[in-house]
Amino acid sequence: MHVLPHWIVYSIGFLAQFFFAGRTIFQWLDSERKQKVTSPSAYWGLSVLAAYLMFVYGVLRDDFSIILGQFISYYIYLWNLDAKGMWKKLHIALRVVLLLTPVVALAILLRDAGSFVQNMFRNKDVPLWLVLFGSAGQIIFTLRFVYQWAYSRNRHESVLPRGFWIISLIGSGVIVAYGIFRRDPVLILGQSFGFVAYVRNLMIGFKKQPQDE
Repeated sequence: MHVLPHWIVYSIGFLAQFFFAGRTIFQWLDSERKQKVTSPSAYWGLSVLAAYLMFVYGVLRDDFSIILGQFISYYIYLWNLDAKGMWKKLHIALRVVLLLTPVVALAILLRDAGSFVQNMFRNKDVPLWLVLFGSAGQIIFTLRFVYQWAYSRNRHESVLPRGFWIISLIGSGVIVAYGIFRRDPVLILGQSFGFVAYVRNLMIGFKKQPQDE
């Protein structure tokens, strides 16, 4: 059981969503300016920072679905930083910290497996069906980055293809519903904001980039 005041926990979550929103706005404006869907380096840098904070928020909220979603997508963000040529520009110490932090944090969480299961899956405030529903939403939402990684790796460059935005809309809708059940303003506000950017990127993509996805 975490003893931090609720306002501190929510502040961490909202700060994470601020960076998530920042990456979306930056990518959206860059795409509007160039009239094509872009994958700017700043998008991935902000993604790493936001995921770092969101992982902490998930731990403090005893929310397995948030932890799962951030853990998977985090390393794809790092891959994209490398694909954009930014990873090797970071100091070696920072690279080590970024690579190891999620693994070390997960190892600490699993050190007491009984407590982990109790907090994440037998929490009286979050019934098991809701954990599964939220995890399904996070998995769908995270699959967009798995798809983006596979698509980009095949083309040897970091891009945000049309399918990425379609999966984003579906996953985001499920997470918003989960956030409503969970009464989590961080998830509701953060995911609702992205809808406009996802739709707009789809519009730009269909107009300017016919792709073989």
